[in-house]
Amino acid sequence: MRRAVIIVLDSVGVGAAADLTPQDNPKANTLAHVLESGGRTLPNLQCLGLGNILPLPIVPPVKKPLAAWGRLAPRSCGKDTTSGHWELAGLVLNKPLPTYPQGFPASLIEAFSMIVGRGVLGNKTASGTAIITELGEEHMRSGALIVYTSADSVFQIAAHEETVPLKELYEACRQARSLLQGEYGVGRVIARPFLGQPGGFYRTDNRRDYSLSPPPDGLLSQVRRKQLPVVAVGKIIDIFAGQDISLSFPAHNNRESQCALLQALDEVDRGLIFANYVDFDMLYGHRNDAEGYARAMATFDTGLPDILEKLREDDLLLVTADHGNDPTQPGTDHDRENVPLLVCGALIAPRDLGLRNTFADAGATVAAWLGAEKLPAGESFLDLIS
Repeated sequence: MRRAVIIVLDSVGVGAAADLTPQDNPKANTLAHVLESGGRTLPNLQCLGLGNILPLPIVPPVKKPLAAWGRLAPRSCGKDTTSGHWELAGLVLNKPLPTYPQGFPASLIEAFSMIVGRGVLGNKTASGTAIITELGEEHMRSGALIVYTSADSVFQIAAHEETVPLKELYEACRQARSLLQGEYGVGRVIARPFLGQPGGFYRTDNRRDYSLSPPPDGLLSQVRRKQLPVVAVGKIIDIFAGQDISLSFPAHNNRESQCALLQALDEVDRGLIFANYVDFDMLYGHRNDAEGYARAMATFDTGLPDILEKLREDDLLLVTADHGNDPTQPGTDHDRENVPLLVCGALIAPRDLGLRNTFADAGATVAAWLGAEKLPAGESFLDLIS
């Protein structure tokens, strides 16, 4: 039976998209700028054809790439994790998920506070590390939850694990998710637990995401309708609100995602394996750490042969991303960028796929590979590479 593997390198964009708004950064080019700043070679990705996708410092093109290569353009209204992953799965959002740059409505915060039985601090746009530095001590003294957002469609709740037990924090997120529906339907409610003392607070690995339920008939749904398993690695299960997931391998960082993906490749003999490598965005893009981003890319590259060695003759592997987050540019928010596309397997013919019209072409191709029904959006390029 065939398998398809999708690896999402979270935020590894490859240049500004064509449909930018005045609020978007036309200079964003996450991968090129990271390599320029970090000075890291990526020999294994280079062999697949990474340098053939666009001009990259230190990673030149090769004459005979081992993979098909190209770029995917975003079509959904948004530049966040939810819209990016959903679009990869054939679900294009024609209406943006709501954002709250001025904070959430007072009535919503009051309702949330009443339900959870705690006060609320913050309620503004902020960096996650900055806001716990600013409000962490007051939170520990009062027990009030820290609520904040970003340029993305998110409702984030930060709490010290010794002040608010994790079980209570997670329940508060579930309560927030039940409130944030309809016109308030943000893409994700995120638990942001932290530890430490004033002047030395740090976020822990106990983050948990509570996503809006995705629309019907996407890639995961269609694969399940073929009686095939859908296996999630990392935060994929959260992004799709657990829908149509047969088995999940939890992972809090790139190292754990790598181990979990290798385990899934050993244990799952058919269907879809969908993996997210979160560190690029979470640890480096949002913190303007180009050197750390480059190191993370080099580490993924070093582990890539372990993944390739586990592919069978009838496997399809796609390596791509969900949006950009250029750490060399001002600000810490996501960028609307095209994303890379590398497609390989024993039955795949390397060729230039150019710039595809939508991320959804990736999902459409995987659906075709697995014999699933056509997705709501996207055109398969399987006939070009078979």
